[in-house]
Amino acid sequence: MSDFHGIIFAYGAESELGALVGRRTSSSLPFCGRYRLIDFALSSLANAGVNNVGVIMQQDYQSLLDHLGSGKDWDMSRRHGGLRMLPPFGLPEYHTGNYLGTVEALNAVSAYINDIPQSHVILMHGNLAANIDLEAAIQQHLSTGSDITAICSRIAPSPSGPHFVAGTDGFAKELIFDHAGGGAGMASLETYIISKHLLLEMMEQCKKTNRLHFHRDAMLSYLDGGGKIGIFMHEGYAKAITTVEGYYSANMDMLDAKNRASMFPAGRPVRTKNAEEVSTYYGEDAFSSNSLVADGCIIEGSIRNCILFSAVHVEEGAELEGCIIMKDSVIGKNVKLNAVITDKNVSISDSTVLSGSPKMPYVVPKDASL
Repeated sequence: MSDFHGIIFAYGAESELGALVGRRTSSSLPFCGRYRLIDFALSSLANAGVNNVGVIMQQDYQSLLDHLGSGKDWDMSRRHGGLRMLPPFGLPEYHTGNYLGTVEALNAVSAYINDIPQSHVILMHGNLAANIDLEAAIQQHLSTGSDITAICSRIAPSPSGPHFVAGTDGFAKELIFDHAGGGAGMASLETYIISKHLLLEMMEQCKKTNRLHFHRDAMLSYLDGGGKIGIFMHEGYAKAITTVEGYYSANMDMLDAKNRASMFPAGRPVRTKNAEEVSTYYGEDAFSSNSLVADGCIIEGSIRNCILFSAVHVEEGAELEGCIIMKDSVIGKNVKLNAVITDKNVSISDSTVLSGSPKMPYVVPKDASL
């Protein structure tokens, strides 16, 4: 899709994620044993043939830079175009806080967007766990002649995100906010295909009137003015990661074969940074049930309903239930963990007992020793 350009919002780090985003953005969170959340947006774009992508960053983006590199793992390492990392070079010097809305983030990189040679832009959030068939969405966008196509789901990816209500013609007739649970409307995945010309108009209008939010300001104004917004339905799994509970539940959801099939279909592979490891070793007394275990681990204890990233060592007698253990962590002898998330390079000493719950997982910060 040579006439489409991707923009990924990867600047946010929601405070509800606590210690998990102490040194990274939400988009850089490790997920499902070997991935980062941003891999899903990048892979959705790459699978649709969109290889020119800008990633909007702001703070704490070293983890993103380390992971993305030149973009070669997503076939986006190009002499011209390809993957571009976009720091906030368009903001005034006095602006030191976080972006207050996605329109402000877009205006911070307006010079980049103005120079995009493609006619259409695909806006995505890097903290969305979803494998979207963007090729089908693009085809629908072109066939309907829409200036905007909103990609939606029947199940809300976040508790209070925007919803679109469709008219009889299939186009959106209403945009609803703070809509929790069931009822009218289709949940927006906050992924949009939009003409570059219209996007720049929206950005300029919001800048003139000091408005910062894409939905409440730009989209609502466009819809109220008679603009047509097409709706493409994403039928697979989707969850926006904004809380520790949401992060935990999304990872645990991947232990279900149906959810894994939705997130990792054969026809739309999820690409990530290539990191070759040796095979995982299981000791003579090891036990593993319904768990996802990455390469390079040593399992000598017992794991049930767990997700382990690479190079994790679970020592003899340790019992783990419903845990997420990130890379290079060591779980000592006779440790008992339940609903625990350990960040990278954590060491849990022998006979330690830690217990959380699915609603409130126990989080151990990066590099901690307990």
